[in-house]
Amino acid sequence: MTSRATDAPPLPIREEAGLSGAEAERRLARYGRNEVAPPRPTPLHQRVLGQLRDPLIMVLLGAALLTIAIGDHPDAVVIALVVVVNTTVGVAQEIRADRAVAALSALSAPHARVLRDGAPDDVPTALVVPGDTLLLGEGDIVAADAELTDASALLTDESMLTGESEPVARTAGERVSAGTVVVRGRGVATATATGPASTFGRIAALLDGGHEPTPLQRRLASLGRVLAAATLALCVLFFALGLVHGLPAGTMAVTAISLAVAAVPESLPAVVTLALALGARRMAARSALVRRLPAVETLGSVSVLATDKTGTLTEGRMVVQHVWTPEGSADISGTGYGPDGRLLRDGRPLTPAEARPVRELLMAASLCNDAGLRPPPDEAGDWTPVGDPMEAALLSSAAKAQCPPPAELRQLCPRTAEAPFDPLRKRMTTLHHLPDGNVLVCLKGAPESVLDTTVLDAEPGLLDEARRQADTLARRGFRVLAVAGAERLWQPLPAGRAEHGLRLLGLAAISDPPKPTAAATLAACRAAGITPIMITGDHPATAHAIAVRTGVVEDGPVGTVLTGPELAAAPDTDLTAVRVFARTDPQQKLDIVRAWRARGAVTAMTGDGVNDGPALRQADIGVAMGARGTEVARQAADLVLTDDELSTVVTAVEEGRRVYDNIRRFLVYALAGGTAEIMVMLAGPLLGLPLPLRAGQILWINLLTHGLTGVAMGAEPAAPDAMRRPPRPPRQHILAAGVWQRLLVLAATVTAVSLLAGTTARALGLPWQSVLFLALLASQLGVALGLRARLLTTANPFLPASVAASALLATAALYLPVLQSLLDTEPVSPSGTCLAAAAALAAFATARLLRGAFHRKARP
Repeated sequence: MTSRATDAPPLPIREEAGLSGAEAERRLARYGRNEVAPPRPTPLHQRVLGQLRDPLIMVLLGAALLTIAIGDHPDAVVIALVVVVNTTVGVAQEIRADRAVAALSALSAPHARVLRDGAPDDVPTALVVPGDTLLLGEGDIVAADAELTDASALLTDESMLTGESEPVARTAGERVSAGTVVVRGRGVATATATGPASTFGRIAALLDGGHEPTPLQRRLASLGRVLAAATLALCVLFFALGLVHGLPAGTMAVTAISLAVAAVPESLPAVVTLALALGARRMAARSALVRRLPAVETLGSVSVLATDKTGTLTEGRMVVQHVWTPEGSADISGTGYGPDGRLLRDGRPLTPAEARPVRELLMAASLCNDAGLRPPPDEAGDWTPVGDPMEAALLSSAAKAQCPPPAELRQLCPRTAEAPFDPLRKRMTTLHHLPDGNVLVCLKGAPESVLDTTVLDAEPGLLDEARRQADTLARRGFRVLAVAGAERLWQPLPAGRAEHGLRLLGLAAISDPPKPTAAATLAACRAAGITPIMITGDHPATAHAIAVRTGVVEDGPVGTVLTGPELAAAPDTDLTAVRVFARTDPQQKLDIVRAWRARGAVTAMTGDGVNDGPALRQADIGVAMGARGTEVARQAADLVLTDDELSTVVTAVEEGRRVYDNIRRFLVYALAGGTAEIMVMLAGPLLGLPLPLRAGQILWINLLTHGLTGVAMGAEPAAPDAMRRPPRPPRQHILAAGVWQRLLVLAATVTAVSLLAGTTARALGLPWQSVLFLALLASQLGVALGLRARLLTTANPFLPASVAASALLATAALYLPVLQSLLDTEPVSPSGTCLAAAAALAAFATARLLRGAFHRKARP
């Protein structure tokens, strides 16, 4: 029994053996990998120079030279230390982010089907070598320049190379180029050029491989320029006030410059890049592979999720459960793709006479079929489909009906021509050579495409009955296929011209139950403010049944489903008012996505076929299925689900919200601290503190707060309510929704408690400048802890550890002689320490209270 359904139809029309594995290895060593040479890694010295060219760092270097010129060597050493540490951290973050992006690129590398050692194999495109036999099917991206040895109705999209929008028909003997897309048909080709020697490789070598900044990075860069201008203006004011109070011009200049550098979060771009890259790595670990870094940011704003049905909301493990023929109907027992099962009618096995029309239908469906079945690797394993799961289910049902094995059928009736399935025609036809010299025509497709007098030679009553049966089965949630056939005298006709005068063999009802997690996943989407819609090519009744069972829509009339023909007849329909679409074509999928985007929604769309490619590219986030998706869909998508689970999209959205929240949290923390430092320096002299902090002390605070602690904030876990609030508007300013209000309150709090600690210490005769230094640093660390969404979580131990480390280094600045000399600090008494601790506690409490006060507006 195990041999019945093991053989997939051979892709080539003539036998090919392909290269051996050993020969492929030799050619790989000779010709190199089939990829464009990656850009040379940036040398370390260029990374360092890039960091030193930052305008704020250049200002800091100027301050170092100025301190040396005026003999202020301790401040010069501190400035140099800050430059070294900032540059080291910046370079380390660049390298880490580049490695994360490179790892993601390796994970998303395309694959190709080749013949190796006489058997089909799926290999990374980079391992394809000249001489390889390429097996090309709909949705594949051609892996190398190649010469076609066989082709069947082959159309390729060459727009990425030639700019021509129309697909090009290709026949045996012609050449196909690397990077082109198979949009229809099948073919076999021998690779002739790979890597840089291919057409695509020569063009790609002319391109600049530099990385463009993400939209978020561009918005933050713009914000940074505004902040820098405002900060420099305030520092000029501080310098002027110092001169008015009679302080030395050199000291005031160095202090003003240091204050400007400390007040602006110059590490923000690096923190953003690292947060996006690490967020993408975390998604990859949770089966969501991000192919483009900006998608991490965009995911947090998704407000509409357009999903297909088969394999996404449903299990994709299809089984033929019911067959209707003009002579009678039958149920087919058994589950999965295995051959174990029987033909039953009213619970009893069919007689040979009753089974004959059922077997005739299933044999025709087996011949008009491009799938295969792989037997289990061991007794405990399951049969698995090779190719389209629906076609594999037809092969399985034929095995259960005791039909001849597919390999035997194909040997007895070899295929001579075919009209492949087309989303517009919604049917597939194959022609087979019979032993007596005649031709067998086999056709299967959607009922509305097959049950037509232009295709079938049948009485109107029979067609009406077949349509009623198809509609009844579809309303029960089955996917229904109509099968037809006819025997003709031999004649060299294209398969498409044989689609007339056929005999109706019957209907096959295929079950594809909803995934157990589908309803909960869509409920989670709605809780997160994401509107789910279904777009499928299935019958409207089937689509409606699955939509109700998964919660896309509530139970109601099937008329709530909009079909492709209805949409074509009424193009002005408001597409955003519909939640279920059936029998749609590729252009209509594109129209649906565009309609939602025109309304201002941020769309995510799932897909797996070549016809989904345009809509995946049009959507803000294209989501492809990694296991069952075509190469075109995977390469067009921003997100690839390696487990084919829709719930992974929800996980990815949560991760996107986490990344964005953490970036805003860092921004609040860094800008509040920087603003507080400026206000302390401006208000201090008015309270009797002539020079509140020295340049070295300011830079030391900046180093400890923006360095360890700032980077650790990027690893904070998602807020508990991250998926219970609506998505943020895509054009919302980074400081909107209560962020700037919270920032100002925190800056005022840190300023007030720090100055209070300093003035109190001065009144008590304590070393007030050292107390002020410690209080300002401690209060910022208190804000860092107070901004946490999950206060006592152990999910990110790096933040409390970095706060503790920064506190220790702050204490060391007061007690280590070397740091005392560099920073001009003094040890403080327990009373001074208590003042700094009180400032930290007050800042922490304010940050926690603000989380409640602004809970509905901002959740960074």
